[in-house]
Amino acid sequence: MKAFGWAVFLIFALVVIDQTVKIWVEAYMEYHQEIELLPIFSLFRTHNTGVAFSMLSDVGPGLLTLLSLAISAFVLWLLWKTPRDHRVARLGYMLIIAGALGNLIDRVTLGYVVDYFLFHTESWSFAVFNLADAFITLGAMLAVLQEILIWRASPRKPS
Repeated sequence: MKAFGWAVFLIFALVVIDQTVKIWVEAYMEYHQEIELLPIFSLFRTHNTGVAFSMLSDVGPGLLTLLSLAISAFVLWLLWKTPRDHRVARLGYMLIIAGALGNLIDRVTLGYVVDYFLFHTESWSFAVFNLADAFITLGAMLAVLQEILIWRASPRKPS
């Protein structure tokens, strides 16, 4: 039960951080305003009505909300079923759930997801994303890393 409490706390804390930043961006930045922080990194306020890279933006918020809930439920099930000693994967699942919930809150309350991180050069830019997206990406990387660690630790059959 202690591990479950820790998971709930971490997920809640990450969602609060994500939502706090999004509220600040919505309150203090104009739509499509850019604030350069580094020569290759800016804050750039925009809205995404789809999922990653604006995919599925034409299916509507209802279907995307259901999809987000289904994915969150599946990842929660993975978290529940993953052995306690697979800490890297469990942390990854917590990050994925927090990111999905952060974007789900936007979609339900605003009808779009607030995006604001922009990596760029003078001739190229990466898709604008947010902290919740970063949580999801990092979480997926950690889940894959756990699988690699398990594979590396497993005994090999001689050829």
